[in-house]
Amino acid sequence: MAQKYTVRKADVSDAQSIVEFNIAMAMETENKRLDREKIEPGVNALFNHPEHGFYLVAETEETVIGSLMVTNEWSDWRNGLFWWIQSVFVIKEFRRMGVYRTMYHHVKQQAAQSSGVCGFRLYVEKENLVAQKTYKKLGMAETRYKIFEEMRSDDRPPTGPSSDNGPELRN
Repeated sequence: MAQKYTVRKADVSDAQSIVEFNIAMAMETENKRLDREKIEPGVNALFNHPEHGFYLVAETEETVIGSLMVTNEWSDWRNGLFWWIQSVFVIKEFRRMGVYRTMYHHVKQQAAQSSGVCGFRLYVEKENLVAQKTYKKLGMAETRYKIFEEMRSDDRPPTGPSSDNGPELRN
């Protein structure tokens, strides 16, 4: 029998579930232990700064069984926003039941009601072939881009998302 579940925009009352999902996902996919003292304010920061993105949760009988985060990336080439899908997690016993597919369709429906969204992107661990197969099945294609990053190493604590547009540039 198929499980009945719904997808909705998360609110701050879902923060603890999202924190737990992020901790579990990092351990499962990267064998990485997240610092709860960083992840909790990190999750809450997005609720306090919705201009940077939002979370969706999937639930069954009022139990949260999955979540994902959507953040914004401006594309000057397309004069629009890419919505980055991140931090995807579904509890093991609910995987392969269409939960992510339903969340992804919900993201696409939200984008259709929002002006300026030109597409969707996500990154996935190279070894996570099951997830890659799911994303391809839903119409996403692997890009030719690789992702590079450099983490800041200064001693200043991160402050979370802000509406600061960065340093003032002078001519």
